[in-house]
Amino acid sequence: MGRIGNERTGANNLVLQVAGGQVLEQGTMVALNADGYAVPAAKAADLVIAGVAQSYANNRQGADGAEVVSVRRGAFVMAADATIKETDLLKTAYMADAKTLTLTAEGSSPVGAILEVAADGVTVQVGTMGMDITVNVPVTPGA
Repeated sequence: MGRIGNERTGANNLVLQVAGGQVLEQGTMVALNADGYAVPAAKAADLVIAGVAQSYANNRQGADGAEVVSVRRGAFVMAADATIKETDLLKTAYMADAKTLTLTAEGSSPVGAILEVAADGVTVQVGTMGMDITVNVPVTPGA
């Protein structure tokens, strides 16, 4: 099937090149490293949240950009550490790891606004932290 008429990227859907040596699990938060490649979200101050992986991507043996991953931006339920409480609605959540949110900003990168806190997880608006969606990320030639 051709590309014409098929939604591929936009404000909510991105196709990103994966950093070499990385594996991205479906349903986990994905960030961009300083070089613009997709990596698992982690507690690090220099990452930019991209979205949530919509598929598994294994670039463990590949070079930067050898694999791509589809990510979606929007409201997603994630696990949370003990710092997030029901009274934290609309506060900024930060990356603790690829599946877990925290309120601790120090040494971490922002994910998005907390929309709901429930016993089974925290709903967060992923990938819209005032980020200019025209940021330069590596493009897959011919994709």
